[in-house]
Amino acid sequence: MAHAQYDVLALGNAIVDVIARTEDDFLLAHNLEKGSMRLIGEPEAETLYKAMGPAHIVSGGSAANTAVGVASLGARAAFIGKVKDDEVGHLFTHDIRAAGVGFDSSPALGGPATARSFILVTPDGERTMNTYLGACQNLTVLDIDEAQIAASSIVYLEGYLWDPPAAKDAFRKAAAAAHKHGRKVALTLSDSFCVDRWRDEFIDLIRTGTIDILFANEHELRALYVAARTEDAIEALRAENGLLAVITRSEQGSVVVTREETLAVPVFPINELIDTTGAGDLFAAGFMAGLAQDKSYRDCARLGALAAAEIIQHLGARPEKDLAALAAENGLA
Repeated sequence: MAHAQYDVLALGNAIVDVIARTEDDFLLAHNLEKGSMRLIGEPEAETLYKAMGPAHIVSGGSAANTAVGVASLGARAAFIGKVKDDEVGHLFTHDIRAAGVGFDSSPALGGPATARSFILVTPDGERTMNTYLGACQNLTVLDIDEAQIAASSIVYLEGYLWDPPAAKDAFRKAAAAAHKHGRKVALTLSDSFCVDRWRDEFIDLIRTGTIDILFANEHELRALYVAARTEDAIEALRAENGLLAVITRSEQGSVVVTREETLAVPVFPINELIDTTGAGDLFAAGFMAGLAQDKSYRDCARLGALAAAEIIQHLGARPEKDLAALAAENGLA
């Protein structure tokens, strides 16, 4: 197999996060379900932005957060996603490149504005996301460069891409190109509502071998297998042929599941939970950076836990500390 230029190439929605602390009363007043992610139109995006308190603005999007985490851990990362040639699109592009991630997707010259996600963080650290998808829904097969896919060890796909039909086609093209060149394909399920919408198709991706690695939290996994208990869903997962699955369980740590073994790995201790935004994204970054360095599954999961612990102790889904240095301090370099 040819040498890889990138350890991880992530495909996902290019979104700028607008993050604000808020009280539960604000959620009630705006009829927002705590902890949910819902899609909104441009008019509601403007209304919500005006009503929110002071905000922290940073480029985000689930797979983009993962790519930044991979780069912060010293591995080589790239990202494919669609922005518009507008002020918010320029901010996204500058941010992700400044974080050391390769980003060469051509911006859209017309059409809807660059995507924004309004993230409301309550005092318990729970986040409620209201996302205007805008330009990022216009990712198509034309944005997939087979040579870039061929040069990437793991192609990491965001479940949210399954919503717009053109992005779904881009996702399938990327997965097929990766396997053609002997590369691995990873999928994150993104959120339980996304799983409810596309359960049968996600199961099909697993059973047809379209994906090799699955990332999910326990809510998403239970939704996937329509299981009341996480243990039952893990049992179903173990029966899937040749799949490497990693399930995060908040403060209970993570579980790595293969046909041969089920490995429970604890969390890293934290001082204070501030904001859970990006915890799963950064966990996936740590795990895949570990795979790129040929670490054991246990050490991959520990690296994921370390990256997630860093991210939940401050606002926003981008690391504030050098994750590679943090890994070295904890014997995971």
